[in-house]
Amino acid sequence: QAQLVESGGGLVPPGGSLRLSCAASGFFFSSYTMSWYRQGSGEERELVARINSAANVTNYADSVKGRFTISRDNVKKTVYLQMNSLKSEDTAVYYCNAKGRGPGVWGNDYWGQGTQVTVSS
Repeated sequence: QAQLVESGGGLVPPGGSLRLSCAASGFFFSSYTMSWYRQGSGEERELVARINSAANVTNYADSVKGRFTISRDNVKKTVYLQMNSLKSEDTAVYYCNAKGRGPGVWGNDYWGQGTQVTVSS
């Protein structure tokens, strides 16, 4: 059974940093593109960052470019989101997502339960 478990969220003052982690289990992690999404209160869920299975292609929302970094460890089956220079508008629930991109897994789509990030003084 596929599972994604996020951790690392919390309360941080503006300008601070957090590192989110997402531990995967129950599927072949190396065949999946991994992404972080977020959803603020009353807002739609939006893509924050994405990394391909080989970890050599990354994409970022314009609002986080230069501040956030996505990475992955295929041995540990974990994806990370390093968030620096946090702003109040980064406050949201952050979700980990896995999308199948290899033979036999194309179309698989898994979500974590989310972790709250609050940026406030």
